[in-house]
Amino acid sequence: MSIAALLASSPALYIGTCLVLGLIVGSFLNVVIHRVPIMMERQWREECAELAHPDLAATIPANAAAKERYDLVVPRSACPACKTPITALQNVPLLSYLFLRGRCAKCGVHISIRYPLVEALTGILSGAVAWKLGFAWPAAAGLVLTWFLVALAFIDIDTQFLPDSLTLPLLWLGLLLSLLAPAPGGAPVPVDMRSSIIGAIAGYLSLWSVYHLFRLLTAKEGMGFGDFKLLAALGAWLGWQMLLPLVLVAAAVGAVVGIALLSLRGQNRSTPIAFGPFLAAAGWLMLMFGHELVTGYLGLFGR
Repeated sequence: MSIAALLASSPALYIGTCLVLGLIVGSFLNVVIHRVPIMMERQWREECAELAHPDLAATIPANAAAKERYDLVVPRSACPACKTPITALQNVPLLSYLFLRGRCAKCGVHISIRYPLVEALTGILSGAVAWKLGFAWPAAAGLVLTWFLVALAFIDIDTQFLPDSLTLPLLWLGLLLSLLAPAPGGAPVPVDMRSSIIGAIAGYLSLWSVYHLFRLLTAKEGMGFGDFKLLAALGAWLGWQMLLPLVLVAAAVGAVVGIALLSLRGQNRSTPIAFGPFLAAAGWLMLMFGHELVTGYLGLFGR
């Protein structure tokens, strides 16, 4: 019996496999969450230096950038305190953190609890997608969307930026998947091409309009352009039909959490709060339960 046939015949094994896969991907997402903002900042600094001193930038040796390579692969992950490289055995999702009791094996400095939390969250969400979508190719699309949303949510929490290097590939991937036939069996992804294209356009323009209207009325910027792109990506993946409930859920949860955070921290309403995590969470909920939510709502009106 092939592996595919074995997974198809055993839902528990299939869900467990996706959960373990999610744990592994979550470990990689920790790297993405940490390094992508640093990569963005380095790129901005290089561009600013070239604009300010174009003649000086041309004299930098060609191999200088290679010596300072920094991306998702290089350099190897290391302890932020003592810079000791992390071995493969020290990088096993969840288990290594528990075995090391949350401390560096070399210097004993405390390791943030968020690393295993991201791994656990990604694993649980991946298992939930497998349970919901079953053993079919739309589940693979759902997993990819889930992993992107986890990375984007935590990057926005840390930096209040939603990198183009993640939002734009997510947008184009959603549009590309719409070229295929709509998902069989009522799966939420991918949607048909018409719904995807309209969803991407409507997603971007809706928040773009809110942004400019808010700026016109208050002379302040209420959100960043990354939010426009993320909602456009979610529209491309989930279709225009899911945009209104998605935004309503994100806004409602964001308002409740924002008020709670401001009250606990003793801050005023001018304190910026990232909206991307709420969009990401609402997008994932629409992936999982959006069709039931919309169908149930329309059922109240006999439709």
